[in-house]
Amino acid sequence: MPLYRKQRIFGVIGRSGSGKTHLISRLIPFFCQQGLSVSTIKHTHHGVDMDMPGKDTFCHRESGAAEVMLATPARWVLQHQSAAPPKLNDLVNAMQPVDLILVEGFHADVPASLEVWRPVTGKEPLFPNTPHIQAVATDNPSIHNGSDKNIFLSVNDTRSIANYIQKHAFIWTPTEQ
Repeated sequence: MPLYRKQRIFGVIGRSGSGKTHLISRLIPFFCQQGLSVSTIKHTHHGVDMDMPGKDTFCHRESGAAEVMLATPARWVLQHQSAAPPKLNDLVNAMQPVDLILVEGFHADVPASLEVWRPVTGKEPLFPNTPHIQAVATDNPSIHNGSDKNIFLSVNDTRSIANYIQKHAFIWTPTEQ
């Protein structure tokens, strides 16, 4: 029987080099200190491979295994082969329930997001054309770029960003497959 649960999720999105990972790495311990359990989902457009030729898990996968799990005394990793890119719903369904899932990337799929945008990167922001970006964490909060629908926060103010995420995290109800 499937497990039905609701998960609180919030997206942290932005262009490459904007500081998303750095911000999330500060938010996780902040939330943990508040007694919350936190998981993350990181999306990348680049192919990555945790396997190396000659290793057992590589041989299992190359032989056609749909999933290969590697277990150590301290952690386990599940590699899943898929003909199509994973859907966020499938990834959330695969995770253990926690108080909050921070999603880095999947900007088209997360209904509540914060963009990390630093003008110094020279890259255009996403928030003017992405309706579900509710807030912008930036190194220059006085820059509103004509936006009156977004909240602007200092990218260095972890507490304010965490409070914003706590108040605006989206309740995600995974769908059954």
